[in-house]
Amino acid sequence: MTTKPFPLGAIPSLDTAAGAVAAFEVIEPAEQTLPLVFCSPHSGRAYPQGFLRESRLGADAIRRSEDLFVDQLFDFVPALGAPLLAARFPRAYLDVNREPYELDPAMFSGPLPPEVNSASVRVAGGLGTIPRIVAEREEIYARKLEPAEAARRIDGIYFPFHAALEALLERTLSRFGLAILLDCHSMPSSIRTMPGGRRADIVVGDRFGSSAAPRFVAMVTQRLSALGWDVTRNKPYAGGFITERYGTPRRGVHAIQIEINRGLYADERRFVPSEGFAPLRRSLFEFASLFAAELETELAGRSLAAE
Repeated sequence: MTTKPFPLGAIPSLDTAAGAVAAFEVIEPAEQTLPLVFCSPHSGRAYPQGFLRESRLGADAIRRSEDLFVDQLFDFVPALGAPLLAARFPRAYLDVNREPYELDPAMFSGPLPPEVNSASVRVAGGLGTIPRIVAEREEIYARKLEPAEAARRIDGIYFPFHAALEALLERTLSRFGLAILLDCHSMPSSIRTMPGGRRADIVVGDRFGSSAAPRFVAMVTQRLSALGWDVTRNKPYAGGFITERYGTPRRGVHAIQIEINRGLYADERRFVPSEGFAPLRRSLFEFASLFAAELETELAGRSLAAE
C-alpha cells in the first residue's frame, strides 16, 4: 500500500450531530520512552450525519460493529511513554483494517477504480473497506452509494489514518531501532475460541508467526496469561490488514494484534461499560507496564553490548 504524505497535525474531521469531530486522534506522551505504538482502529463512535441518513439501520443496530470502548481501555498508554492512535470514525463507515480498495461493486451505482479488489473473502462476507453489513449480518444501506462517496472516505480518512500510523512507527523505529505495534480490538463474547466451546478472554495474533518476532509474541502472551486471562494465539483471529501490512520483523517493525472478549467489560446489548471495565483496564495497565519493563531491559542490553 502506498500512503500519501501526511503531517500528524492535519487530521480530517467528521460532520456529526455534535458538530465537527476529528476523524481520529493521535494521543502523544510527553516524551516517547518506549518502542511501542498502540492503535485502536475499530472503536470509533462519532457517526457522520450523512452516513446515518444513508443507513437503513437504527441507532443501536448500526453500533454492532464497534470494538466497544477499546480506546478507553488503553487510554493510559501515553502516561507509560507510548503514543495511541485511536479512530473516532465508526468501523461501519470505514474499515481501515482492510486494503484501501476492498470494495463490493454491487454496493455502488457506477464503476469503481481499476485497483479495486472485489474478489477478497472479506468483500464477499460484506466486510470490505466500506462495509455492506454490521454484525449479525444486517445490511447497512437502503440504496446504492455513489463511487465518489467511496473515494471521499478512502482519500479523506483512510489514507491519512494509515499515513499517521506509518509515521508513528517510522519515528519509533528511528528513535529506538525497534518498533512494536499493538493493534487493539475486541471480539463478541459469543465467539467460541477454545477447545470444548470455551470462550477465550484474549486472542493474540501474529499472522501465524510472520508479523512479529516470537520472543515479543511470547512476552505478550505470557504476561497476559500470568495475570489470569485465558489467552489463545491466532485462532480465530490471526491479525488483519494492519498487522499484515506493518509487521516486518526483518527491518525491526513488529505487529501484534490483541482481541479482547467484550463480555469481560461491556454490556453488548446496551453499549455501555459493565462493572468489569475498571478491573480489566487495571489489568491491561499492569500488562503494558510489565511488557514495557521487559522491552526497556532488552534495549538497555543492546546499549551495553554496543559499548
